[in-house]
Amino acid sequence: MSAVSARPMATARLDLLPLEVAHAPEMAEVLSDPALHTFIGGAPHTPDALRARYERLTAGSPDPAVTWLNWVIRLRDESCLTGTVQATVNGPAALAEIAWVVGTRWQGRGIAGEAARGLVDWLASGRRVRTVIAHIHADHHASAAVARSAGLAPTDIVEDGETRWSRAL
Repeated sequence: MSAVSARPMATARLDLLPLEVAHAPEMAEVLSDPALHTFIGGAPHTPDALRARYERLTAGSPDPAVTWLNWVIRLRDESCLTGTVQATVNGPAALAEIAWVVGTRWQGRGIAGEAARGLVDWLASGRRVRTVIAHIHADHHASAAVARSAGLAPTDIVEDGETRWSRAL
């Protein structure tokens, strides 16, 4: 799985661009609303803290069996970043755990769903991933809708108050 890396992808309205440290200043603004942390905890990162986080993410997983894939979401018509989408791929298990976040200003426009569908389609096309999962807080109805739009379905597994959603590829 180590040969898999984030590559640019395009959907109808979006460009999914491999994460770069240089994205941190714009993304710090995109992700600055404390409401984005309602279900995941924490607080918005400063540009410097986000830069340090992106340095760690772009360096890759310290576990050679695990691949971190991260993209920023660019809304093509507005030529701006709107959020992120990611997959943590466990090669031996052929499992990808995905996640997404879209800045408050761009929510409700189908961006997260379109990005998640693009990511799942990409993972399904020859990436040796057999199962995609996401963990979603039971009260986070918008994320549940995103998961559903990407073809995932809720399971009976609950971890730390989050339901595991799954899709076999």
